[in-house]
This record gives sequence, C-alpha cells and structure tokens, in this order.
Amino acid sequence: MAIQKSVSASSLAEVVDRILEKGIVIDAFVRVALVGIELLALEARVVIASVETWLKYAEAVGLTVHHHHERVPLTA
Repeated sequence: MAIQKSVSASSLAEVVDRILEKGIVIDAFVRVALVGIELLALEARVVIASVETWLKYAEAVGLTVHHHHERVPLTA
C-alpha cells in the first residue's frame, strides 16, 4: 500500500469515510502498582470501523465463530 500525499485539505466526511473503510484499532494496557503490589490492571481494545470492514477482517482471523447454546425449555 503506497502512501499518498494530498495537497488539498480533506473534509471531515472524507476523513470519517476513510476511517470507516480502513478501520482503526487502539490497543491499550495499563498497570498501576505500588511497592510491587498490583493495584489496578486495565486492558482495552477499541475498534473503529464499518460493520462490513469489521466482518471482513474478523472472519479472516476467526472472530466470527458463532457459539450455539442449547436452549432449555421453561416449565411451569
């Protein structure tokens, strides 16, 4: 993929369209420790993409596997 430089300014709609088309993943891990004792650990993954883009890439890495749960009928 080649990097293209643009001389003209992009509109907000073009930027949002590009983000939704390509997608953005923000992966963060935060750990707070005091004197070697871990007080807090947070792990987050934020994905910003269109549904179509997410499904395309999620299927490629096996994230779209559906789990079927057996339903138990309710009895009176």
